[in-house]
Amino acid sequence: MSPLGTAAQPLRVAIIGAGPAGFYAAERLFKETELVIEVDLYDRLPTPFGLVRNGVAPDHQKIKSVTAAFDRIAANPRFRFFGHVELGSDVTVDDLKAHYHQILYSTGAQTDRPLGIPGDTLIGSHPATEFVAWYNGHPDYRDCEFDLSQESVAVVGVGNVAVDVARILCRTPEELLKTDIADYALEQLRASRVKEVTILGRRGPAQAAFTAPEAKELGELADCDTFVPADEAELDALSQASLAAADRAELRKVEFIQELARRQPSGKSKRLTLRFLVSPVELIGDETGRVKQMRLVRNVLYATDAGSLRPKACLLYTSPSPRDRTRSRMPSSA
Repeated sequence: MSPLGTAAQPLRVAIIGAGPAGFYAAERLFKETELVIEVDLYDRLPTPFGLVRNGVAPDHQKIKSVTAAFDRIAANPRFRFFGHVELGSDVTVDDLKAHYHQILYSTGAQTDRPLGIPGDTLIGSHPATEFVAWYNGHPDYRDCEFDLSQESVAVVGVGNVAVDVARILCRTPEELLKTDIADYALEQLRASRVKEVTILGRRGPAQAAFTAPEAKELGELADCDTFVPADEAELDALSQASLAAADRAELRKVEFIQELARRQPSGKSKRLTLRFLVSPVELIGDETGRVKQMRLVRNVLYATDAGSLRPKACLLYTSPSPRDRTRSRMPSSA
């Protein structure tokens, strides 16, 4: 019998999950010069690319261009893709063991982490995964319903996903038309009544997880004024000290945030506010079980033994519905 990993008997590998991790794993395997390896990539969806297709915002086409690299990997004659195959129902682990020498799982996180606060299951409270997958045309989420008749939205978190959600809600239909957003989502966003979007960050500007270009982009929306409360844009002593060793990109991010705090309204029809050092502790519902208000705490930062900066509550207050006329809707984001 020929040795394993030769042309006569290739090492056969099954990769479960056709997102970036799956493709990069296949690329790494093909770089093994001492082994002949065949890779079969499986995904429960009919199309590959995972979060690049279903998670990256439709107005960020440059990021999606990474799929060109995936196409080159897929062109390898020892590569095959099998879509619409779900592990556990269409094929079992035992089935794979019978046909492959190795199995690699690259399925990623399957569920959101809930906020874990009272009221987070009220109508109008949504995990970011659902909203992002909905506007990207993910088949599992195309029938999700989001009440875009409300004028006020709160987005919990200051990572890339939170910024994506806020930006999509604030863009004009004309801006979205130039993207690859799902047609049904574009039509519903075209009829949206959302006028005010607030992003809530537990820590300060220096700890925001989005990048400097994304901060700059928030200030360049066609019909949305973007602001930061002046007092929340200021850095505490601990954050100032942490920036002493920061790279230029981190410094630029803080500069953009502080620039937004100096802006004046320009008369655009929508308003986006970035808030820092605040955390939701309760969602309050109305008589129909829908989100009406959000109870927040103001935070201060403290240094852990490991040296990281963490938030702790220092003041509790309830945010009213803007102008007492709307309910809040909250796609949450880590």
